[in-house]
Amino acid sequence: MLDPHQDRLDYLYGRLDYERVGMPRALADLGLGRMRRLLRRLGDPHKGLRVVHVAGTKGKGSTAAMMAAALAAAGVKTGLYTSPHLERLEERYVIDGRPIAPDELAGLVDEVRAAVEAMEAADRGSDRIGPTFFEITTAMALLHFARRGTGAVVLEVGMGGRLDSTNIVRPLVAIVTSIALDHTRQLGDTLGAIAREKAGIFKRGAAAVSGVREEEARAVVRQVARARRRRLREIDADFRYEEFPPAPPIDRPTPSRAAARTWRTDWGVLDVPLLGPHQAHNMAVALAGLDALAEVDPSLAVSPADAARGFAGLSWPARVEVMGTRPWLVVDGAHNVASAAALAETLRAHFPDVPRALVFGTTREKDLPGQLRELLPLFRDRVATQYLHNPRAVPAGEVAAAAEAIDGRPVVVAGDPAEALATARRLAGPGGLVCVTGSLFLAAEARAVVSGREPAAVAPAPAP
Repeated sequence: MLDPHQDRLDYLYGRLDYERVGMPRALADLGLGRMRRLLRRLGDPHKGLRVVHVAGTKGKGSTAAMMAAALAAAGVKTGLYTSPHLERLEERYVIDGRPIAPDELAGLVDEVRAAVEAMEAADRGSDRIGPTFFEITTAMALLHFARRGTGAVVLEVGMGGRLDSTNIVRPLVAIVTSIALDHTRQLGDTLGAIAREKAGIFKRGAAAVSGVREEEARAVVRQVARARRRRLREIDADFRYEEFPPAPPIDRPTPSRAAARTWRTDWGVLDVPLLGPHQAHNMAVALAGLDALAEVDPSLAVSPADAARGFAGLSWPARVEVMGTRPWLVVDGAHNVASAAALAETLRAHFPDVPRALVFGTTREKDLPGQLRELLPLFRDRVATQYLHNPRAVPAGEVAAAAEAIDGRPVVVAGDPAEALATARRLAGPGGLVCVTGSLFLAAEARAVVSGREPAAVAPAPAP
């Protein structure tokens, strides 16, 4: 008998899914027209939401999670929408730290599916394509948060910003966390071009916050804010932070503390809720975003005590996630050069100096040599692998060849994450450290292996 929940998932994954097949070659293939039409059929649920919109090359998910945790701790019923999920679709739809229930998710799929089918019936005979997987799942999020009466919604951009499906909203606050080279085929091959796409979430009437430090990108973010007639709150100008990293010697993974001050609030010294020097930056951006939000709507104000309380309970899977000891096991979804560099810095600053084994697998269209150059110097042993349940994986042999071409050192090839983990644990030994990284898809499958689940349960087979 067909599982009705699986039937709904099969429907969703049968849609055009850029997360699985790769992004289109040109932004012209994207657009907001389908989202507008789909949401109109659903009663435009987004129009009543108080939204914080978060874009950026890296840090947007962590920043969004920190803001949502702080708002919830302040007593605001807060929705959080992020992507992609690691194990279950329900992870994308969170209210006050709790994912949506499977039965409620199924009801959303049925309701949005009916609207999609009505759209497609009306378009029959035209050259229009129907809503994509991400458009449908985003519409589900907006409908869910509206139905549940959330007081605030923190919405993470999927890719880019200007033409991302989430950019249908009119936020109270729009944030760009950082700019680096990624998705260059779609967004442009310069920091300025990418910044223009990501700052495309800035809108008239919304507060604007930027954590961007690269000068070329920063100048473009300022230009877009001026064009939208918005005052831009910028890092190192309107808000600042000072990180206090753990003092050596370090015998276990240890987070930083950081002091943060904005134009509005002295937040004092807070425990950074996630590992890594870059997370102190993300925390400062999140706090600036909260202050910008409080200026627009004082009922959503968050105090330093609220932030500390919210951060204390925050976990963010596959973001320098420690999943074991003897050896230490770290799973991270770093998938571009900037995030690989941040991971390398985190391993140096926050983890014991012990023998390390790298498990690496990545995705087509990524800068494989660039990622490896950031990571390889930290690891005595290297294991190349590939994830199994998405067609975009780079074969393990290609990963190994790329690594060996960089420094000539041998790389072990493992055909799947389970074999790779077993090999790396043996190489590192009980006193060492194993780090699995290169892709969120690999991170998801590795987490399933560690938890004793079949990786096939993490993601469906590729859509035809």
